Formats: sequence, C-alpha cells, structure tokens
Amino acid sequence: MIENESQSDENVFSVSDSKAENYFEFRDVNKAFDEHTVLNHVSFTVKRGETCVIMGRSGVGKSVSLKHILGFLRADSGRIFIDGADVTDYSEAQFSEIRKKVTMVFQSGALFDSLTVFENIAFPLEDQPGLTEEDVNAYVDKLAHTLEVEDALDKLPGELSTGLRRAVAIARALAQNPEAILYDEPTTMVDPIMAAHMGDLILRLKQAFRKTSIVVTHDTHLAKKLADKIVFLQDGKATVFPSWDAFESSTDPFIHNFLLQDQLIPAMDVTL
Repeated sequence: MIENESQSDENVFSVSDSKAENYFEFRDVNKAFDEHTVLNHVSFTVKRGETCVIMGRSGVGKSVSLKHILGFLRADSGRIFIDGADVTDYSEAQFSEIRKKVTMVFQSGALFDSLTVFENIAFPLEDQPGLTEEDVNAYVDKLAHTLEVEDALDKLPGELSTGLRRAVAIARALAQNPEAILYDEPTTMVDPIMAAHMGDLILRLKQAFRKTSIVVTHDTHLAKKLADKIVFLQDGKATVFPSWDAFESSTDPFIHNFLLQDQLIPAMDVTL
C-alpha cells in the first residue's frame, strides 16, 4: 500500500509551482501521413493534476498525440501548449528540456537491457544534484517497493515478464521526478489479471502523487478506473467527455458499440 510521502521526500516528488491551470492543451491540431489524416482539428485540455484518458480503436492517433507532446512528431497545423508555454515550434534542444518535466512510459518499457532493474530505476537520479549514493539507494528501494518490483532489483529486463518490465519503467519514470507522465497502452500485451493489477498500481500512484497524466488505451476497464476526463478519437476527430459517466452515457452509436465490445472482456479486480 502506498503511504503519504514524508517531508524529506518532497524534493523528489514535488509538484510544479507553475500557475498554468491547463498543463496540456491541443488547440486545433492537424496531422496527416501522406494522404491519411490522423488528427483532424483536435482540441482538448488537461488540467494540472488531472488524468486524461485518450481512447479509440487501433490506428486512430492515440499514440501519435503523445509523440506530439514530446516533440517526436510535429503538427501540420494548430498549436500545442505544455505548462502554459506554446511548444509547437520548439527546437530539439528545447524539447530535451520538456522531456525532463514530462516523461513517457512506452509499451516496450524502453529499459536498458544491459542494466539491472536497480540500475534502470537509478539512472535518472544520476543527473539530480545534491543526491548522495545513500539517497539514490533509498529512493530506488522506495520506488521498487511502491511498484512491487523489490524482488527483481538484481535481475536484467530480459528476465522479467512484460508486466514487470512496465512496472520497472514506471518506477524509472517517477525517479525522474516529472511534473507529468504519459502512459502508452500500459495494459496491452499482458494477461487480464496482470492488466487489472497494472491498472491498480497506476491508480494508487495517481492518488499518492497527483501527477498530471495522459493514458492512451483501448481498455475500458482501465479507463473507468483512472479517467478524470476522456478524449475519444474517431476518424481523426476528438470528442471530449468531462467524466467516465458522461462517456458511458453517450448516445453516439459508435461509442456505444465500442463499449459493448470491450465489455465482453470481464474486469478483473485482483490483488497479486
């Protein structure tokens, strides 16, 4: 169980002092690949401390949206704001600074194969000034306990299951002390029990740290568990719902069918 952080941890898990109400904003964003339009005048906001879930079928632009936030893709038109700043035309050097504030948990985990779990989690801490070796060890142990990977600290990523690799990736993301976390399909390619467990972990992190988050998923069980707001992508267009209840109550036939099909897979609320 995640406990409230002590005063001594505030320098590591602090929330930004910035005054911008919306941490992320897409304003009339368009993106096409060749003749295929992926994002068509997409607009939405994510308030500071809010968890926004981007949903939709495969290939509708969910992960593309995340890549725009981190500067891996550039919009054809429209504007993108992060923490009140217009980052649309930022240089790669400027986006490098953004990536220190906003980190992404990739589907693959993107761990360093030659480093142990401990070394992977500790990697972002090496760049933080004023931390002793004892501090680093304590933070890694704390994060490993929080993400329930303390028994795997001496293992290499190749020795871990997909679910454990994702948990380690989340621990490493938190070690960076980001203001915001982007999750790309955190429950894909794992069994239903591990998917439910991963959802519970992310929910507890949300409750403990209140990091601004965007979660890309097609998993309605995960979305219902985490979402403060839903952005549903379909045919390049975004429909924004202020809550899960509003999304579930939609009269849109496509969304209704989307929910019905996913409900064929039962939710599994379990504790491992």
